[in-house]
Amino acid sequence: MPKHATSGLHRLTRTHKLSVAGVAAAGAAALVFAVVPGADADQAKSQATAVENVKPVAFAAVGTAAKAQQATITKQADDSAAKGKAEAAAKKAAAEKAAAKAKAAARAKAAAAAKAEKAHHAKQAASRSAVRAAIPAAAPKAAAKPAVKPAVKTYPDNLDGWIRESLDVMAKKGIPGSYNGIYRNIIRESSGNPMAINLWDINAKNGIPSKGLLQVIDPTFKTWHVEGTSWNIYDPVANITAACNYAADKYGSMDNVNSAY
Repeated sequence: MPKHATSGLHRLTRTHKLSVAGVAAAGAAALVFAVVPGADADQAKSQATAVENVKPVAFAAVGTAAKAQQATITKQADDSAAKGKAEAAAKKAAAEKAAAKAKAAARAKAAAAAKAEKAHHAKQAASRSAVRAAIPAAAPKAAAKPAVKPAVKTYPDNLDGWIRESLDVMAKKGIPGSYNGIYRNIIRESSGNPMAINLWDINAKNGIPSKGLLQVIDPTFKTWHVEGTSWNIYDPVANITAACNYAADKYGSMDNVNSAY
């Protein structure tokens, strides 16, 4: 046999070899029938039995090998599927682990940022407190002194008091006159009697008698009345002030009056 033919046989698998053996057995059986064509019935039966005994052995071996090969292939497929599932599960577990790690890192980063922000605010607050502490507190304002009401000036209820009160009113209104000028004219006109009245002169004959300390007639009193004093012509202060107001206009001041005016 040539060399290349022999090496081809060596490369046959076990299954192929069994198949060849089966074919060889079948050929041998056929050869038996061919070699003894005229054999008798017993001989033919014996040959058939021999053939039957050979054929199942060859094909049984082939079937067993095929089943074994199929089982091997199935096991390899199952192992491959199991390996694939294991690899997929491992990849999924690794991805989940990586995601959890990333999430934990993000939480840690956020916590660190929050902590840093809190520390920054605390530092700023401490700095503001230090600045406020460095600024001296404003001195408390002095309590406002209660307004002191001017003491109400009082005057004695007599000629001296009436003249002095009238002079204070005249000073506020800008009316000239002096204590001596007023006193002198009062003594001449009424002798200091605030209820004095002249019922015999020309004014009395005309129905407008002179009245009060400085003997003023009603029309003159009403015309030269000074605001803030009484409208009663017999009121001492009102009478003096109105008479001095009239004398200031006509004579420049009561001080210039030395007779009936």
